[in-house]
Amino acid sequence: LVLWKPRGAMVRNLLEESLEQKLLDNGYDIVYTPHIGKIDLYKTSGHYPYYSDSQFPPIQLRDSDEEYLLKPMNCPHHCRIFDSDPHSYRDLPVRMAEFGTVYRWEQSGELTGLTRVRGFTQDDAHIFCTPDQVKDEFRACIELVQYVFNSLGFEDVSVRLSLRDPDPRNDKYVGDPADWDRAEMELREVLEEMNFDFGVDLGEAAFYGPKVDFKVKDVIGREWQLGTVQLDYNLPKRFDLKYIGDDNQPHKPVMIHRAPFGSLERFMGILIEHCGGAFPLWLSPEQVRVLPVSDKFMAYATKVHDALKEAGLRVTLDNSSERVNAKVKVAQDMKVNYMLVVGGRDEEAGTVSIRDRVRADLGALSLDEFIKQAQAEIDSHGESQITV
Repeated sequence: LVLWKPRGAMVRNLLEESLEQKLLDNGYDIVYTPHIGKIDLYKTSGHYPYYSDSQFPPIQLRDSDEEYLLKPMNCPHHCRIFDSDPHSYRDLPVRMAEFGTVYRWEQSGELTGLTRVRGFTQDDAHIFCTPDQVKDEFRACIELVQYVFNSLGFEDVSVRLSLRDPDPRNDKYVGDPADWDRAEMELREVLEEMNFDFGVDLGEAAFYGPKVDFKVKDVIGREWQLGTVQLDYNLPKRFDLKYIGDDNQPHKPVMIHRAPFGSLERFMGILIEHCGGAFPLWLSPEQVRVLPVSDKFMAYATKVHDALKEAGLRVTLDNSSERVNAKVKVAQDMKVNYMLVVGGRDEEAGTVSIRDRVRADLGALSLDEFIKQAQAEIDSHGESQITV
């Protein structure tokens, strides 16, 4: 399990908040499910016993035959939520999202920092749609993954289409072969229509359907799977899900599983390495640090600090007795995006002298103009926009 320090926790929360707002804008409902469920739930879905070796042992209730399991995945719970209300074809697609913590019994030798842990949070979502809606919904999921990677500066991303093993002796896969044929064809068509240069991994599909995985390399060249989008004709049948079509008859929905981050813990580990701790302004736990040249300018530095804080920036004030050059070095070592050095001329003119974390002196701006440009940089999720 992972214990988050304050700065890491803040970055993680910012990632969650940013994606959650994007999901709300795109018609998702945010749901919450328990950390534990009856084992029958996972037997129905097929996850148990398929992955029994990588799940925590069942929990036997005292004086009862009931067995429970620490939640290894969210999709069976979302199936139950969908099934709790009647649905018409006019209601579809139904999109459910959850930042849900799941638990996997990884062997001790497999545990690696943040990239492989026993308890982790998935930015999970499941879309229940009609067969005619599959390609459009799948395309939108891939575009969401692209949005996440582009916002964080990931450029070297490989795309892999994972299909079932063509060997008929492999009994890992469940469901009607005709459904598999259709699902694999639809995924290939979406990737081709979006002009992706993708590879094909035979035998790497989930037991319930094919998927598209997004992989990136860490600083020593190891490849890690992050985002994934999966197409599933099988779980709706296993849970007997239905909607009423325009012919007034019941039909089975199709299910799309998608997680742009994959595991937030793994994504954080790769992101910290990718950025070298130097996060973009919108994601940085400390965006600005105010550095008074000496104690006699502390009142003006405090005024600057308070104005930045009121504007919504994450700002601190260095009120130590160190020389200003030492303050700048400490802030740069901590990867603070902008340092505002304030002295006598700044106080007289109502300006701030701006430095960035790569030791560049950007010059002076009025406080209001700096706030305006910093907010524009945050809103755009882009590169530095501070110009003097």
